[in-house]
Amino acid sequence: MTSPPPTRRQVIGAAAGAGFALAVRPISAATITTPADGLDAGDVTIKTSTGDIPGYRAVPAKRKKKAPVVLVVHEIFGVHEHIRDVCRRLAKQGYYAVAPELFFRQGDVSKLTDSKDIRNKVVSKVPDAQVMSDLDATMAFAKASGAADVSRVAMTGFCWGGRITWLFAAHASAGAAAKGKELKAGVAWYGRLVGDKGAMTPRNPIDVAAEIKVPILGLYGGRDDGIPQDSVAQMRTSLATGSAAAKRSEIKVYPAAGHAFFADYRPSYRADDAADGWSRMLAWFKVNGVAS
Repeated sequence: MTSPPPTRRQVIGAAAGAGFALAVRPISAATITTPADGLDAGDVTIKTSTGDIPGYRAVPAKRKKKAPVVLVVHEIFGVHEHIRDVCRRLAKQGYYAVAPELFFRQGDVSKLTDSKDIRNKVVSKVPDAQVMSDLDATMAFAKASGAADVSRVAMTGFCWGGRITWLFAAHASAGAAAKGKELKAGVAWYGRLVGDKGAMTPRNPIDVAAEIKVPILGLYGGRDDGIPQDSVAQMRTSLATGSAAAKRSEIKVYPAAGHAFFADYRPSYRADDAADGWSRMLAWFKVNGVAS
């Protein structure tokens, strides 16, 4: 017996699945694919103090001046196709977008088929201190490229990367004068705010909120089972008692959204909330001096 021909949805999903982490397949037919035409986009090698790590970079190919920078921090699935597409979307807006592979030393998460294995075998072994250092190195990489204006830097991160966005804002705030960091704004998409502490993860975003001297926009789902709304309320309170920039930070909750509502390749995607969050992110970058 021959198999029935694939449906249009299956064909689209299979095409979209190329380049995605195995743990997130099958890929949704709603997946957004941004072409690289007009962009200088592709894999890059980023030098760090402990060896090279891979990454992905996208920037407008034709530009009259250096482009402002956006550091893009991936979810637990690494720099797979969704994160690359986010970089291309940002480049289409005129940014130099770069996403370092922050799990590289601990393992290749793209080949693991189970999210629990990714967390237990790889993510749990990644020290926050290593991540902060690698993001510093990514800033230096952008500067050395000659295409990036590192006096105007923003960052955005998703899920695991959302947590890192809060932490790097505090890291950059603490070292800005000494290390020349120029982070001006950040947008954290559904990043965990509280959690277990350990040798690898000694602090949570809630612990550093008052120290942040970079305005952060947090985008969260009201039905996110992994991020209770009481932790969001705690974060708002902590920001309100912090620095001037911390007080300018905002948290937007989408009441009907769950976790990963921006992830168009997953069933959790909510197109209207994702589009609103994207617009808010671009406006946040502009009002905080990243975009021209």
